[in-house]
Amino acid sequence: MHLSTVFPPMPTPFTADGAVDENAIKSNVRRWIDAGLGGIVALGTNGEAALLDEDESDRVVAAARESVPRDRVLIAGIGRESTVATVAAARRASALGADAVLARPPSLYRSSIGAAALEQHYRRIADESPSPVLLYNYPAFFGTALHPSLVGTLAQHPNVIGMKETSTDGAQFADVAAAVPESFTILAGSAPGLYPALCAGARGAILAVACVVPALCLYLLACTRDGRHAEALRLQQRLNPLARAVTSGYGIAGLKAAMELVGYVGGDTRRPLPPVSSAAVEQIRQLLQSVQD
Repeated sequence: MHLSTVFPPMPTPFTADGAVDENAIKSNVRRWIDAGLGGIVALGTNGEAALLDEDESDRVVAAARESVPRDRVLIAGIGRESTVATVAAARRASALGADAVLARPPSLYRSSIGAAALEQHYRRIADESPSPVLLYNYPAFFGTALHPSLVGTLAQHPNVIGMKETSTDGAQFADVAAAVPESFTILAGSAPGLYPALCAGARGAILAVACVVPALCLYLLACTRDGRHAEALRLQQRLNPLARAVTSGYGIAGLKAAMELVGYVGGDTRRPLPPVSSAAVEQIRQLLQSVQD
């Protein structure tokens, strides 16, 4: 399975009546694939996965699979609060054609879930998931950190093949890379930290901004791999304002607005997520223009 590339964490588009827009999913996915991206991440944080019911989640995965060719990778988010529900989600996603599953840590009762319980949670998922498992570390969002030592332990499981590390701390990537076997793939999850992450052990990335400017993200990856570090740094600096706007700046609504501005189907967020303001859309438009010039 080729993971050393760039993946877009696909936002979920909705129809005017609030249903999952499967036709829009297929259209967006085809365009991302044509842009050269290595596959798709469905039902990630940017996919509003927490706001979808199980039937909707399954339809998102099925729709994405229809447009992801077999030589690319479909990764499905399966994070749930309980171990049993996460395992069930992994089984359904696998049956629908997911090549790998992305498992976030439980967050609601995190103060009661220590390292040992977290290890048991992930081991059960890895034991029972028909598809290979990717860990997902995003402490700022989930409130739980996967320590490099825990990642190293879990990486010994034959069905745990990599992780999404959403950090801009190069030391975190270096520490994780030192703790895992060569076969384990670390994917950077924060575009503003992509270049240093690639220098410190990441091999690819899952980036929200890749939903909008996939070619630029792929080029930054290629420059770093080729040792063209000055050019990679310039690309990183050029990408950062837009990357921040469609993540920490304006959130999922901003990402969907940016997609609309470049011809994808973004659409509205699902409540309680608020829509983006017209002023924010204009700022995103200007940032897109500066990246594309």
